Order: sequence, then structure tokens, then C-alpha cells
Amino acid sequence: MTDRYSVHGTQGEFQPGSGDRVLANKLGIQSAADMDELELELLQRLYEEVLLKHLPGRALTVQDLKTWHRRWLGNVYAWAGQERSVNMGKDGFMFAAAAQLPRLLAQFERTCLARFTPCHGMDADTLVEAIATTHVEFILIHPFREGNGRLSRLLADVMAVQSGRGPLDYSAWSAGKAAYIQAIHRSMDLDYAPMQQLVAQAMHAGAA
Repeated sequence: MTDRYSVHGTQGEFQPGSGDRVLANKLGIQSAADMDELELELLQRLYEEVLLKHLPGRALTVQDLKTWHRRWLGNVYAWAGQERSVNMGKDGFMFAAAAQLPRLLAQFERTCLARFTPCHGMDADTLVEAIATTHVEFILIHPFREGNGRLSRLLADVMAVQSGRGPLDYSAWSAGKAAYIQAIHRSMDLDYAPMQQLVAQAMHAGAA
């Protein structure tokens, strides 16, 4: 849960009684395990809605991401679907400053979403490049207070399904977390090759 992050700002409230392990929420949940279970259940519902019922066949927008986030966590957190207003870091690495989010998200929409989506008819190499670049840039921005990693995977899966393929299999990413983090850091120097390799592996595993 949120104890993985260091948060600087006034919007870092935790649920009373949670030992600073669960963010303040509408449901009064204090257990990190209970919150993890609920968020996973709600994410499965979002996947079903987005991938199976209402797959967008057009270029994606930042507003789509905010809508997905709100549909996923809107009944849990008051700020769901909103850009975070706190600065956040993880393992000594700071994500984009909250004050920069409007500018960075506009740039992300222009240089990633509008450039790469919809992914209709993309060959495998082009799709790998598109997903890897989009994933990295989204993670570095980290636009939401919680759930960025999971939402970034949904975005990648939507891009894959738009191309006519199935969702990716991220099990190797979870098992090799150090390699994943290193790939993110390498991308900061515009070296996307490690992330492209991870995406290609996940795409191949998802098709198996």
C-alpha cells in the first residue's frame, strides 16, 4: 500500500487506526490487506468494462485515464480521477512535481497518446515501441495519488487489444522488479531498449 511512497505535502492523510498504511478513504477501511483486496476486485471490474464492453477504438486521451481512475476508485477515495496535489517519491526517486502535472500531461497526450493510439494494424515491433514509450512516460509523471502502476498496465493492455492482440502477461515484471525499475531509470536517458525488451516478453507471454 501507500507506505511504499514518501509523500511531501498537505494531502497525505491516512485512515485513522491504519498505522499510516492505508490512505484516508470513504469506506473507513483500516487494513492494508482489505484495501488491496478491494482495489483488486474493483480493478477487475474496470478491466471487464474497458477491454470487453467499451474498448475505445479511437485515439486515447488523458481524460480517458482520469475517467478510468475515477471509475476504478471513485467509491473509495475522494480524489479518484484527479491529478495528485502532493509530491511523491519511491526508493529515493522523486516522480514529477505536482505543480508540473498539467504541463506534463498535455505533453504526454501530444507525444504519446495522440502519436501512438489507436494502435490498429501495428506490427509487433511498432507496438512494442509504442507501449514501452507510453508506459515509461506515464510512470515518470505518476499523475495520480495511488494506482499509477496498475493503471499504466491497463493502458498498455488497451493498446495491445486495439492492435488485435491480447492483454500482456506481467508476471515476469513482478518477479523481476529490479530489472523493471532499472528499465524505467534507463529510459530517463532516452534508452528505451530495456523497457522494450520487457514489453516484448510480456506480449509474447500474453499470447502463449
